[in-house]
Amino acid sequence: MSDTVLRTVVRRETHSPRTVAMLVVVVLLLLALAYAAVEIILNLVGAQPLLVGPGDALNAVVAAPTALMPVAFIVGGVVLAVLGLIVLILALGPGRLSRHEMAGGERAVVVDNGVIASALAQHLSNDSGIARDDIVVGVAHRTVDVTVSPPVGIPIDEAQLRRIVEEEIASYNLTPTVRTRLRVERPDTKESR
Repeated sequence: MSDTVLRTVVRRETHSPRTVAMLVVVVLLLLALAYAAVEIILNLVGAQPLLVGPGDALNAVVAAPTALMPVAFIVGGVVLAVLGLIVLILALGPGRLSRHEMAGGERAVVVDNGVIASALAQHLSNDSGIARDDIVVGVAHRTVDVTVSPPVGIPIDEAQLRRIVEEEIASYNLTPTVRTRLRVERPDTKESR
């Protein structure tokens, strides 16, 4: 499989398409056009408009600069600008799925963040002797957050735990790379919450 095809497959598996956002915008535009068409047809056959006839709507738009206060135009412009910015961000920004790529030579390996978190927690438990239930790992797009809650009386070497976590994450060769955060919750800090 060529490198270009492999990159395309990995991108499809790690990024979500913007199909839903696009469909919502298209449906809203189609509804607005359908409403305008219905109003025009009703006006042509001489029937009562559903909301506002095309002539009345055009007259309202023409009279708006003198009928409305400038503040209304500013507020309307800001609202339209914010809506446009949201649609633009949705259209251009990549949607991210909770997955990472692991470098595997010529093969592509896409791993769910939950699998990475579970594997890291189990590895940390095995290497440190801390019970698996006392370790909570969360994996986000750019960070891995590890929280260790050791039982009372168990001495913890934070530097060793940090080394274990960083070495294990480094061995995964994740793309995009992640930074790790380690927190050790002592029993006295859990009670003070």
